[in-house]
Amino acid sequence: MLTRNGGYLAPRTDPSPEASRHLQEEGFVVLPKVLDADGVAALRKDVDRVFEHYPPDQRRPDMAADEFRYEMLNRSPAVQELVGHRSILDVVEPLVGEDCHIIANSAWRNPAGREITHGGGTWHCDAGPHIPRSADVGWDDRIPYPIFVIAVHVLIDPMPIECGPTGVIPRSHMSGQAPPSDRRDDMTLTYNDTPVLPLPAEAGDVVAFVSDVWHRRLPTQPGDPGRYFVQIHYGRRDIAQRLQPTADANQLSAEAIDRAGDDQRAKTLIGLHDPFFYDG
Repeated sequence: MLTRNGGYLAPRTDPSPEASRHLQEEGFVVLPKVLDADGVAALRKDVDRVFEHYPPDQRRPDMAADEFRYEMLNRSPAVQELVGHRSILDVVEPLVGEDCHIIANSAWRNPAGREITHGGGTWHCDAGPHIPRSADVGWDDRIPYPIFVIAVHVLIDPMPIECGPTGVIPRSHMSGQAPPSDRRDDMTLTYNDTPVLPLPAEAGDVVAFVSDVWHRRLPTQPGDPGRYFVQIHYGRRDIAQRLQPTADANQLSAEAIDRAGDDQRAKTLIGLHDPFFYDG
């Protein structure tokens, strides 16, 4: 656990919620009933409005654009209020700091019975791993594993096993590695002999996981009702926001962009990156 002390990060000495500890140690946590029925209804109404008002945004070719809406806190007052819900912040702030911010914020509406059409349907971690290392290099248990980004799913609809809820492999965030590339679709994948753990949940629940943990949308089953939720990524202050693509939101002059031309490295060097993790 950490805190800001005179502008610098320092170990936190104050007690932290058990949910924060579980998230840090296991790589995930489920927070039940963060929103009541009225809260879910209000959130649904405003997210429905965003889907109706804003057209699909094809940021990445591997994503079915009609299933997503991006930069939700810009488009939805209800979502902007949601990202500051104390039941969520009280859990994530001890891990990414009291000055953490939203680096990405999307809404997912996966239709019932549709084949999985995005990269999240196979084992992956969200960017990183933030501390990469060889598989034969263990982690010193005296050092709490550092966390840089936490993904939060706030469920608008229930997410039973039939709809392919998020599955995680506990403690895999401490591996220092991405999931094996030759086992991306292998449901028998384990980490230190620990298998996948499905995270079904109810409307109003929050499912949170460390960005480095191995996770995926699990395969759908007969009776799939679809999925509907708001996704929020909380990052340390040092992690750049990706609410909008860097082509649309940057700190560059027109002259600097022109000088970079079509040189891809010159463009990335000044901050013009193609959409990738967190960008959509």
